[in-house]
Amino acid sequence: MMAKAARKKAKTKAKKKTGAAKKTSAKRAAGPKTAAKRKAAKTNSARKSAAGATSKRSSASKARKAAAKPKATPKKKVAPKPKKPAASAPLAPAKAGPATPSAPRPALKKKGKRVVLYPEAAFGPALNCVGIAQRLREMGHEPIFVCDKGFKGVFEGYGFEEKLVDMSGGMPDEEAARFWSDFIAQHLPHFKLSPIEQIPTYVVPVWEMIVDTAVNSHEMLLAHLQSLKPDVVCVDNVILFPAIKMIGKPWIRIISCSENEVADPDIPPHLSGCGENDKACFQAFEAEFLKQVKPAHDRFNAFLAKVGHPSYELGEFFETSPYLNLLLYPKHLRFKRRHALDPKRFQYLDGCVRDEGEYKVPKFAANEGKPLIYVSFGSLGSADVELYKRMIALFGRLPYRFLMNVGDYIDQYHDVPGNVHLEKWYPQPAVIPHVDLFIHHGGNNSFNEALYFGKPAIIMPYCWDGLDNATRIQDTGYGAKLPRYAWSDDELAGTIARLIGDGAMKLKLGTCARYMQSQNGPEKAARLIARVAEEPRLAEGVS
Repeated sequence: MMAKAARKKAKTKAKKKTGAAKKTSAKRAAGPKTAAKRKAAKTNSARKSAAGATSKRSSASKARKAAAKPKATPKKKVAPKPKKPAASAPLAPAKAGPATPSAPRPALKKKGKRVVLYPEAAFGPALNCVGIAQRLREMGHEPIFVCDKGFKGVFEGYGFEEKLVDMSGGMPDEEAARFWSDFIAQHLPHFKLSPIEQIPTYVVPVWEMIVDTAVNSHEMLLAHLQSLKPDVVCVDNVILFPAIKMIGKPWIRIISCSENEVADPDIPPHLSGCGENDKACFQAFEAEFLKQVKPAHDRFNAFLAKVGHPSYELGEFFETSPYLNLLLYPKHLRFKRRHALDPKRFQYLDGCVRDEGEYKVPKFAANEGKPLIYVSFGSLGSADVELYKRMIALFGRLPYRFLMNVGDYIDQYHDVPGNVHLEKWYPQPAVIPHVDLFIHHGGNNSFNEALYFGKPAIIMPYCWDGLDNATRIQDTGYGAKLPRYAWSDDELAGTIARLIGDGAMKLKLGTCARYMQSQNGPEKAARLIARVAEEPRLAEGVS
């Protein structure tokens, strides 16, 4: 499901910055948009619920983030409204037939290389890949996106060719539209659970559906890759899509989530929210995860065997690339690993922030000139209207201005204080430079963007990588972690005041920001990818 404004935004950028496409252009798993086979109605319901529960994991939930352009119009001309594409969401898997191969593609006549990017169906990885693809194109290469059908038009809007696969199993648009609102209304209690308590109720059902995405899309993905004949394939996901290895070309893994996706005995398990030195937490979470995830893992291994790929050890759904692995995680917050990552195969990008143009801060009826705070809990988070209303009631009594991303629920807010400005969507990388504090859910884009622009953050997590990022920002002193629900007015107000007035933290953040910006993540990624495409054997160790 693709929201109107996201595509408006993309097409606007393409109009502004693409040459051939009208002046050269100017977000750990594919969105859990398919469901496991129904063994029982109860099991299927749990799986369907969990699929969209993470903003990281579903294009439908992420699309809400972009449901309309902000009233405070950015200084970019808006393109005509595009036609709304079909939605896609979790469903019991149907057999996915192979995509119809397009006509044979000629080899590039120039020195440029053909690069296929296959991001998960979530806006964070998708838009990270857009930034990289823009740099590749500027270098004379040919980036092409393969994506879930729910992202139809996103990459075309930036001037890139798209090829679609169906990860959803063919769910009708009407059912898809009802699914997300029903899920959000019925399953908010999942986010009140601790990370270890979320394993059976949320994490494992999500993994069930992530397995479905790999199974359902396999034949279509393979057909596209065989037809495209890329020089290199870049995949941003938490699960292996065997087709990327079956075509016999170099492939690169992009890790846009927390760096603990690449495990190490001395760093917290992925999704655990454990502190760096809390080894008891490590052990308890890992034991419970392995116990609960085994059925999904067994099913995945059965699929791998069917397509001729070796099985993975329990708990492992993906591997690192033998060619190159790109991690977004910032240097100043990285974990101390027992086994250092070999720079010949692992390179850090220190974020991968895209360009969203300029943003004009709106006028406020109250507190004009006071510190500005941006609040966004992502598309799923905006469904928690009661939480937002509680926050707004507090914000109206504080000496600050607030920009709040409330998604498609904006009509449910009335009598909003004069120091609070609500929108369905904000061009986040363009907004953050203006603010004094960012309150967010810990999604990897928000996590990196706050650091990239040197802004303190309060992270109030509810699931997936937000749990890890919230703990990490607290432990390293670049922000604060607060519970999503169990906070008092005095606690939240006091934390806001403390972070805005913390001079030492500002100095740390400034140092971090300058380093991240100096690395130019999208350009570095493009250069490394091009090197692998040009000469895989010589790609090791490039920096």
